[in-house]
Amino acid sequence: MTTKQRTFSWGHRALEVGIALGDEDTVRLTRLGLPGETAGGPRTPLPLVEVTAAGHGRGWSGSRLIDTATGGRLRHRGHSAVRSGDWHLLTIELHDPETGLLAEVVYRSPEGVPALRSEVTLRNEGDCTLHLESVSSLVAGCLTTEGPAAIDAADLLWAENDWLAECRWQRRPMRLTSPVLSGWVLYTNGKGGFAQTGQGTWSSCGRLPMGGLTDRRSGRTWVWQIDHNGGGWRWECGERDDAAYLALFGPSDTHHGWRHALKPGGAFRTVPAALAFGADGGPDAAFAALTRYRRATRRPHADHRRLPVIFNDYMNCLMGDPTTDRLLPLIDAAADAGAEYFVIDAGWYDDGDGGWWTSVGAWEPAASHFPGERGLHEVLDRIRERGMVPGLWLEPEVVGVHSPMTKSLPEEAFFRRDGVRVTQVGRHHLDLRHPAARAHLDHVVDRLVGEWGVGYLKLDHNIDPGSATSSHPGEAPAAGLLGHNRAHLDWLDGILDRHPHLVVENCSSGGMRWDHALLSRLQLQSTSDQQDMRLYAPIAASAPTAVTPEQGAVWAYPQPEDSLDEVAFTMTNALLGRIHLSGRIPELRPEARALVHEAVAAYKTIRADLPQAVPSWPLGLPAWDDPWLALALQTPATTYVAAWRRLGAEAATTFRIPHLRGSAARVDVLYPSVSRGAPVWNAGPAELTLTLPTAPSAVLLRIAPIVPDAS
Repeated sequence: MTTKQRTFSWGHRALEVGIALGDEDTVRLTRLGLPGETAGGPRTPLPLVEVTAAGHGRGWSGSRLIDTATGGRLRHRGHSAVRSGDWHLLTIELHDPETGLLAEVVYRSPEGVPALRSEVTLRNEGDCTLHLESVSSLVAGCLTTEGPAAIDAADLLWAENDWLAECRWQRRPMRLTSPVLSGWVLYTNGKGGFAQTGQGTWSSCGRLPMGGLTDRRSGRTWVWQIDHNGGGWRWECGERDDAAYLALFGPSDTHHGWRHALKPGGAFRTVPAALAFGADGGPDAAFAALTRYRRATRRPHADHRRLPVIFNDYMNCLMGDPTTDRLLPLIDAAADAGAEYFVIDAGWYDDGDGGWWTSVGAWEPAASHFPGERGLHEVLDRIRERGMVPGLWLEPEVVGVHSPMTKSLPEEAFFRRDGVRVTQVGRHHLDLRHPAARAHLDHVVDRLVGEWGVGYLKLDHNIDPGSATSSHPGEAPAAGLLGHNRAHLDWLDGILDRHPHLVVENCSSGGMRWDHALLSRLQLQSTSDQQDMRLYAPIAASAPTAVTPEQGAVWAYPQPEDSLDEVAFTMTNALLGRIHLSGRIPELRPEARALVHEAVAAYKTIRADLPQAVPSWPLGLPAWDDPWLALALQTPATTYVAAWRRLGAEAATTFRIPHLRGSAARVDVLYPSVSRGAPVWNAGPAELTLTLPTAPSAVLLRIAPIVPDAS
């Protein structure tokens, strides 16, 4: 460890962190932002880490959430800064001599990206067990630096996230939850603050594990995420000492019933959390930084560069009832449209008695759906013959109550509470901490991928068994869930280690388990189960707030009864993400089928740009009922804009593309070629006026600056 000092800075050209050591070796984070910015923030900054433990009292530091009981006693023992490749790492060791608790706070930041990743590891170097009740992943008390005026101008951001209605961003003035308090009273720090809390086993049921804070005057914006694949998370943002603070947590006793016995010699690691920053430009700049952070922290995979087009037989198509006779014409239609993967979704294991929901778990093909000598393999072979990679749907973590696996696996391989196996809507849930559960799923995946030649797995998760599991007496269910969550991530790493070319999609009743813990490993995220293309548009437009564009799988499901404008509308939904083609393609009339083929062809001309693009929203973050929606993806040379006119909207709208201010530009309608859309570019204010004469309708535009002729 390096020599102690009273203050020091750490970071790189895009982000700098200021640390101060107090008289008693307390450590505080005093500054976050661009290098060289004027220091500011609270008069008494918050500790780097907040820990509560039973029997050690509860302090108060101006919020409902933050507790300095042990965090306030942790003292600086040393710190070190290193660089590893593109990553800058700062490790700060804190120690409490009374209890022997050691806290190792690790900050990481990728070079050139204004984003900070934080993780805390606790170790018990004392003689007595510490019963942990909460541990922060990241605490920052210096999000604003201009006193109360900055709070007055601040808006909080958060995203409501429900089945069929994902990614609905909300915005509220911070003063509604952190009101101004009278200056003559003793207590100038209120007990208010705005909080969002996860629940159950799904990480994003009801809300995304994300949030933000933006200044209406300057556009200075922070956005954050908790990288956890379960419902045990919480964030709070409020005011303390005239500055905005943020606290990010995994599970806690107060909100999730989480407790952890940290025995002498033992260690506990928090879930990671990340904070991204935009000095100006509003939420767009901060989300661009978060997009770059996500790319820097995920597992490398060829799919992130190739972006193949996927056909899936489920949505507004076979809806979980695939058979050989139904699939063969779909395979031909998908191949003709340009699909490169063909995924057989739910129902391929159905034995035909209508009870597959409660009988899943063995994952063997149903002879009643795939008759003949080769059964399902006839279909898989046909997919390959048409030049596509076959895929299958799985719900690996569940076992139906009527499945033979309920008897062949030991009791300890399932979620249990008070010694009783948990049952939810006719299903049990595997506990992947148990070797028998993991071995069973490894065998299934290795059979499907290694023996059957399946190259794509859609991993779904459709039950929420509440507070989860206690694998042994005394284990809090929330602690059991955290253990399972981590075992689940380890299992996913294992299958991708063994099958590095396998493409894996994350799904959970659409977007109910939408988090970066999973997306740092898996290649795609199902964004919704929404069946109405008109309601899918705001989900598709908002999706890049929560997933990189090249990982966001969006359904495009044209129907025979759709007008040509509606076919183009549903196809446009997917063009700035990942095309998940579905629908009754063989039944489309020729001109509608041509529009589908044209969309896929247009996508293939731009997809190489998407893995480097960052998102922005020219009309602001989409609201559920907005009459017009717009999503832009910006590359160094080109900006793509998907724009949707919805029912009831005026025929024209105007929006800005700020990074092109003052630039002459060419605007092309890339899709559909038959569109009567009329874009007009005004270079001075960088404004685009777009007219679409019918509703609903949508277009994909390409905006490219015109480079003056050097001659």
